[in-house]
Amino acid sequence: MSYTKDDIHQIVLSQRDYFLSGETLDVKFRIAQLKKLKQALIDYEQDIVDALKVDLNRSDAEAYFCDIGSVILEINEYIKGVKKWAKPESHFSGLACFPSRTTKVYHMPYGVSLIISPFNFPILLSFGVLAASIAGGNTSIIKASSKSAECTKVMKKIVESIYPQEYVIVIDGGHDVADFCLEEKVNKIFYTGSPNVGKHVMEMASKNLVPVALELGGENGNWCIIRKDADIKDAARKIAFFKLCNAGQVCININQVAVAEEIAPKFIEELKRAFERQIGKSAYENPEYPKLISKRAYENIANEAEEYRSRIVFGGQGNPETNQYNPTIIYPVNIDEKIVNHEIFGPLLPVVPYKDNEVDRLLDVVAQREHGLALYLFTKDKKWAKRVMQTQQYGGGCVNEVCVHLMVKGVPFNGTGHSGMGAYHGIWGFREFTHPSTVLYGSTHFNLSLREHPYTKKKKKLFRSFLK
Repeated sequence: MSYTKDDIHQIVLSQRDYFLSGETLDVKFRIAQLKKLKQALIDYEQDIVDALKVDLNRSDAEAYFCDIGSVILEINEYIKGVKKWAKPESHFSGLACFPSRTTKVYHMPYGVSLIISPFNFPILLSFGVLAASIAGGNTSIIKASSKSAECTKVMKKIVESIYPQEYVIVIDGGHDVADFCLEEKVNKIFYTGSPNVGKHVMEMASKNLVPVALELGGENGNWCIIRKDADIKDAARKIAFFKLCNAGQVCININQVAVAEEIAPKFIEELKRAFERQIGKSAYENPEYPKLISKRAYENIANEAEEYRSRIVFGGQGNPETNQYNPTIIYPVNIDEKIVNHEIFGPLLPVVPYKDNEVDRLLDVVAQREHGLALYLFTKDKKWAKRVMQTQQYGGGCVNEVCVHLMVKGVPFNGTGHSGMGAYHGIWGFREFTHPSTVLYGSTHFNLSLREHPYTKKKKKLFRSFLK
């Protein structure tokens, strides 16, 4: 279906009317809708796997681990926790508010939420966010990516089978349709994608003062720093696994590796072996290796690799017919070069050597650039790692591990600055899709006239005493 501006307007109006009916406020209703979504993911598992294969050549194992299973884990957390999270908080009003004794904080849904999701994890980053919106008591419009067309078709089929469109709807289409949605006065926007489009989303949202949450990849990409005391074999196998995942099209993936020059040659050899062990000498000949989302994405990766052809020490080949490009190590790369000053979003991996005793200088350079969505450290020096993680600015990260901080229950996920704003997953997602409303319950008895005119000297003295 091709959506017009008027179509989108009518969808927003119908969702607003449905929200105002009050049906989504009931926590039992929310839990029931979450259970429907979970069951639909189970029922349509093969359809989702097939669609991910078409769009991204994702293997069935990665399809379940990265999209289907991850969303089910998210939904389970919301089902278990939303009843507790949605309860009003009770606070003592305090002596300054006498004779009131009780103040409540209600966690109120925003209303109509707009979820704009990307192509790279189309199920996770649509339905995972939808689960948070449902838990918060909102209605939801999902503007899915036109690049992952087969997954969008499946999501439309799933949603239409379990929800009326005045409650949840999946919309396809290009940038024009996304702008139609952004022009509407919705009540909450959650966008996942690039910083440049994130700026556009914020600009559009500002016209109606709509609160926005952004999950962005970061302008300069995510750093991985390997100290000379690191277990380089362990680091190499984990980095290889992560760079192979979705062919590097992961917002929290490693954009560049900074390796202590004392161990850089050994690390590179271990990384080559790890790639070959996990995917073979030519990744694109392995049926499980994912593809880049489009011909344009392939050409961007291939062209950038050509710029560094003389420094490619592993990989550097691709298949333009299938949009697959081998994981490619580029070494050595200076910290000021172009390739380490933008998000690559693909299988290229520049390696930046540095002197281990000058690691603080490296961190100073990283800190001066736009904040990444993730930061990864490999070292045996736990004290140093703790200091770095408590002083750098980034979304989230790991020490001696990659990516799995995303899977931890009860903790927030998102970035800061150019890598995002807001947070979600579990209770943090519930908080992102609700606003806290404070209500003081007054009394009709024992009310003092201290706050009322006239302000006598005696009143002023008592008033100050109360506040102190």
